[in-house]
Amino acid sequence: MQLKNTLIKLIVAAVAIVPAAVAAQTSSINAFSPYTMYGIGEQNTPGTLSMRSMGGAGVAMRSPGTLNLLNPAAYSAAPQKTFLFNFGLEGQNYYNSQKVAGESKSTAYNTFNFHDIAFQMPLAKKLGLGFSLTPYSSVGYRTKYYHEYDPNNPVAGNVGLIQYNYQGEGDVTEVKLGIGWEVFKNFSVGVAAQYYWGDIDRSFVMTPTPITGEGNYTSTVGLDNYSISSIKGQVGVQWTAIQTRKRILTVGAAYDFGGDLNPEVTKQLYIGDLYNTVVKGDTTHLKLVLPSQLAAGLTYQTEKWLISADYVFQNWGGRNKGYEMTGVSGKAGEQTSYKVAYTNTSTFKVGVEYTPNRYDIRRFLKRWSYRAGFRYGSYNQTFNGDRLSQYAVTAGIGIPVKLWAVSGIDVGVEYGRRGYNVADRLGLVRQQYFKFAVGFTLFAGQENGEYWFMRPKYE
Repeated sequence: MQLKNTLIKLIVAAVAIVPAAVAAQTSSINAFSPYTMYGIGEQNTPGTLSMRSMGGAGVAMRSPGTLNLLNPAAYSAAPQKTFLFNFGLEGQNYYNSQKVAGESKSTAYNTFNFHDIAFQMPLAKKLGLGFSLTPYSSVGYRTKYYHEYDPNNPVAGNVGLIQYNYQGEGDVTEVKLGIGWEVFKNFSVGVAAQYYWGDIDRSFVMTPTPITGEGNYTSTVGLDNYSISSIKGQVGVQWTAIQTRKRILTVGAAYDFGGDLNPEVTKQLYIGDLYNTVVKGDTTHLKLVLPSQLAAGLTYQTEKWLISADYVFQNWGGRNKGYEMTGVSGKAGEQTSYKVAYTNTSTFKVGVEYTPNRYDIRRFLKRWSYRAGFRYGSYNQTFNGDRLSQYAVTAGIGIPVKLWAVSGIDVGVEYGRRGYNVADRLGLVRQQYFKFAVGFTLFAGQENGEYWFMRPKYE
């Protein structure tokens, strides 16, 4: 009866929270980067805040008090008559800089939004269910480009400076529902279904200027809307190779099946006159494929230490054979453009957590968990064949709400950089960002006296 009441309350809470979270997710920019001008934008780091504070590692992480969004096999760790609920918020500061014609230019932007809503519950002994709602990728950019007068251009030879304003925002959200089953002692498997949906809006405005200062040119406006709806799946496995009273070693792997995303693209091109005269409008499908992904890792745990290391491979370049061209920039005779194409990526993640003494009665700070991590890899797009390296350094703390409690508050920070390896040579944007996040974990279980969702027997 208690489990039934808990389930009802959690469903009601999810129904109340999810629409608000989705509205927040689609109403503001989650990223601010010119590198999101193509495809579905910048991928968000998966996992709850405790994992993201450890560099994002955790494919092999397995604990009754940890909600593992990376591997559905971990759902089988849910003890009977318990509930685990997680909610996270994240703020970001982006700083972009670039050298244009020998002059350094920069811009900054702040964003704030939710990161994850997730819960985990047991279905039967050694069989668990997990649900999560998380942002998968984000688009956000505002950039300008000036095309200078070129007398040799047969089309624009009589037009002076032309200004192009590009803008885009939107996101893709992932909903995942999975089950994990401990087939036999220390060996678990899991499967999950993932649904992706979202809307991305992109626009440009072209404003020409007469050379002589006479005459009038109307602006040309282009609007593109990407509507996304797709389903794919995930399988995972975890094996605890060593389990004693002093140490635990777990090995894990997860495989995401790729699939056709094929977003529906509605394009409109119109003249910015009094009537907004439509010149062209059509609906097509963008040939874009979500990558298959293989993630493997291990987690080593003692009474005080937890260490995780992962390797993640994404096959972005497999069936995404097309490419796009950036706008031509620079003075006449010195113009440059870049061919943008998808490429396979490899990412390495490592993280550590230290808890001095989670059972210390008198010293509260000794019960805190201190985390740090590092992540290194490459961006999933190339510019004229050059890869963009990216890395991040993370840190965080986990604060239990009371003695021996699983429920707690997590605080995490992340500093990252992208494109510094080729930005100066190619004239691309150098990007750095800083993230600050807060996460809340609520655990309902009688074993340690936590009754967050339990109905009292006596009023």
